[in-house]
Amino acid sequence: MLTQIKTVITRSHSTILQDAAGVASLVVMLMVALHLPVGF
Repeated sequence: MLTQIKTVITRSHSTILQDAAGVASLVVMLMVALHLPVGF
């Protein structure tokens, strides 16, 4: 099973980076949306 996980990670390295960037941007948008009402 470990070899399968390693194989998946090596094959989809660029996709994992794109997914991580997408998750980071969603977290940033969520934090901004939660703090937005404080400004009004």
